[in-house]
Amino acid sequence: MAPAGTGPGITGAADRDQPRLIRKSKTESARMEKSRIPQFYKMSVPERVRKVRERGLIGADDYQNLQSGRHTLSVDLADKMIENVIGVMGLPVGLGLNFLINGKEFVVPLVVEEPSIVAALSSAAKLARDSGGFEVDSDEPLLIGQVQIVDVANPARAKAALLQRKHEILNLANSLHPKMIARGGGARDLEVFVHPSEGPGGDMVVVHLLVDTRDAMGANLVNTMCEGVASLIEAISEGRVFLRILSNLADRALVRARVRIPVAALTGKGFDGEQVRDGIIVANDFARVDPYRAATHNKGIMNGIDAVALATGNDWRAIEAGAHAYAARGGRYTALTRWHKADNGDLLGELELPIKVGTVGGPLQTNPTVALNLRMLSVDSARELAEVMGAVGLAQTFSALRALVTEGIQQGHMTLHARSVATAAGTPPELFDTVVERLIASGEIKIWKAEEIIRSVRLQAEPTAGRRDEEVLEGETLGAGHGKIILLGEHSVVYGRRAIAAPIPLAIQARIEDTREGIDLIIPRWSIEQRLDFSAKRPPSFTRSLARVLEALGLSGRGMRIEVFPSVPRAMGLGGSAALAVAVLRALDAHFSLGLTDERINELAFECEKVAHGTPSGLDNTLATYGQFMLYRSGEQLERQVIEVTEPLPMVIAMSGVESLTARTVARVREAWQRNPGLYERIFDEIDSLVEVGLDALGKRDYETLGETMNINQGLLNAMQVSNWELEELIQIARTHGAVGAKLTGGGGGGSVIALCPDSSARVARAIREAGYHAIEVEVGGA
Repeated sequence: MAPAGTGPGITGAADRDQPRLIRKSKTESARMEKSRIPQFYKMSVPERVRKVRERGLIGADDYQNLQSGRHTLSVDLADKMIENVIGVMGLPVGLGLNFLINGKEFVVPLVVEEPSIVAALSSAAKLARDSGGFEVDSDEPLLIGQVQIVDVANPARAKAALLQRKHEILNLANSLHPKMIARGGGARDLEVFVHPSEGPGGDMVVVHLLVDTRDAMGANLVNTMCEGVASLIEAISEGRVFLRILSNLADRALVRARVRIPVAALTGKGFDGEQVRDGIIVANDFARVDPYRAATHNKGIMNGIDAVALATGNDWRAIEAGAHAYAARGGRYTALTRWHKADNGDLLGELELPIKVGTVGGPLQTNPTVALNLRMLSVDSARELAEVMGAVGLAQTFSALRALVTEGIQQGHMTLHARSVATAAGTPPELFDTVVERLIASGEIKIWKAEEIIRSVRLQAEPTAGRRDEEVLEGETLGAGHGKIILLGEHSVVYGRRAIAAPIPLAIQARIEDTREGIDLIIPRWSIEQRLDFSAKRPPSFTRSLARVLEALGLSGRGMRIEVFPSVPRAMGLGGSAALAVAVLRALDAHFSLGLTDERINELAFECEKVAHGTPSGLDNTLATYGQFMLYRSGEQLERQVIEVTEPLPMVIAMSGVESLTARTVARVREAWQRNPGLYERIFDEIDSLVEVGLDALGKRDYETLGETMNINQGLLNAMQVSNWELEELIQIARTHGAVGAKLTGGGGGGSVIALCPDSSARVARAIREAGYHAIEVEVGGA
């Protein structure tokens, strides 16, 4: 079965309280949908990358780099960025969806390790877009350079002289960067301040050089200008120039963001909209009058802004420093936002803070992920990037305040805690999600409980001949089906040839509970929680498969809840659909005391495979049922010969991240066979001869020969066009790092690769992970 702070520029003017009517053409509406990707959070990482590609957010090169992991910063590049490099530390890159800013759609890359921020931002942006999105405006991208003058005999006279010769100073500064002038930037103005000082140099004079750095961050540019005009300033002021450096309080580059949320949109989670609106206003007022609350409040704003800054290679420390300095500009630290009620009762939010960023230079030429993120964000200028950050900051603080005044900030962190406990218990990667799910379901999120679950899951997944794959755990009976790999014989086995296949220590488990009516399917790992509709015009394959099974078992019309715990990944060529069918069948057998034999379970699982894949060979369901290393032939000459392997085969399973749709690849091969049966029959015969050689090599523990047959088999599968570039890359990586044989396993078109590694499993797995793919080391077979 296969389941489918009010400050300058923030006035709250009356015209902002009026609802806006935005008319869009059909073309504009279609274009604007690019940031709306429903159910994005439920997709696997490869599915998300493909969806982003389909929406036109990335090109073909970026797509391949994301799928393979080649976009990540290498140690060699890192060594050119800073001193004393010994490695690279990774952080997750997520996408903030649904953003509509000044009428333009944005998908916002975010680099952040704290859970819930990306989801909260996407949710807030979706709520905002329904009422017109965010309105943001900004100042010119000015950065301030400071030149400090000490030992000034007459500060007032020095100030007047400097202002009188302002244009001379500006011309000198601009002569240092003529290319910046050509781009429309450069030193724009000069200010002079006299500050008291108790130091030995007496009162100081400080010159502010206001520089438009256009799309560059501009720190080095401004520092160079300050150095370049220092001698002239010193001569004019008749003092001594001391410090010459930029300021990170970029209060001439302010960003102002606004949003309107209708009160009706705030209703939910047991609260009416007016309660939520008033709660947000009161919570924000607390931050405006209390610096202790304001510090945490503003940190919430920066959670979003910093994530965009990191993703786009900007100096988040400078942005943070400027924001907090701006929050304290009145002599008391306060909130950077203002939330208040509109005349019609809507919630209005406003944010103002300095944001000076860049889109060219520095890390943008060094870090490939930064460049990719900027291409995906698709801003027209650094100024627009700052405006996006302003909208993100306002969205983040809205989400944080809404959570605080409704369910509380701690709600929803149970999964994070469970993941931490599972890690502390030493959960292996292939069991991690299962252990997390079971921890949450148990309510006992403790290390001892995680260890107990690990033992239970391992026992359940252990492929042992003659053992019924059922388990009683705390009064609950679970059924299980094994995952599998095919060493030799994919596709040809559908046409009556032999294949060698083996179970792997990954399983799918299921349990059944009685309900009054209907059938509910719950698979937390895959974000599936639905009532099955057997009367739908086009029900998914799982629903159709289950209908057949229930009718055959006399269980039609029974109410039940089917809960599934999969360790076998979906659509990765590891027999997931067959394992799911067997697990559910065994759970039904145990719950309703049906007394099904293994042979009957295998027959029913085969019927489910027909629904899922069209013309399956029966291999997957047989391995899922019996969990034995075997030689298999389908059709009239049905053959199931258990292969005795005295020593386990050391192997690596590498997952491409691209779904393997077996029905599609089986159909493609069938079409090719029908067009040219003679050619394909010869290919199938050649693969069958490789199976014969491989069987003999297994008996002799001749790994070199077995690996060679795998390599040749892969060549034939590639010729049948069921491989792809991700699989071929994985195969090349495995062979380069010591695998004696490597090939795809299963239907192909994506899915997984298996590599025979008698001496180098760890090295091969490590190389695959470093290339950005998922790999697990397994031992297959053995006494």
